[in-house]
Amino acid sequence: VQLQASGGGLVQAGGSLRLSCAVSGRSISTYVGWFRQAPGKEREFVAAISWSGGTTYYADSVKDRFTISRDNAKNTVYLQMNSLKPEDTAVYYCAAANRVYSGSDLYRIPTYSYWGQGTLVTVSS
Repeated sequence: VQLQASGGGLVQAGGSLRLSCAVSGRSISTYVGWFRQAPGKEREFVAAISWSGGTTYYADSVKDRFTISRDNAKNTVYLQMNSLKPEDTAVYYCAAANRVYSGSDLYRIPTYSYWGQGTLVTVSS
């Protein structure tokens, strides 16, 4: 599985951005997640989606502000980010997992075997 993230940039607080993750080599059982890493902090889970059924998972910090979705025809996963805050500033990574045994697995970095390059999101106050 190969992933390529794009769509990052500079936005003012309260604004919106949409990140894209182009996925190749996926299977019907693939899950795709978004993670982020702020300067000096550990990488953290943001959201994930199952490719087959479209079930979604979110970190509490982004629930009701971010929406993850997928486009089967384009093999692309999106992360729509609204009401952005300065604390959302980070490098955002998309990742894929093919062996997921429970929803809670999706919140854990080791679950994901494939990672794309990051895309920087900067939210100014």
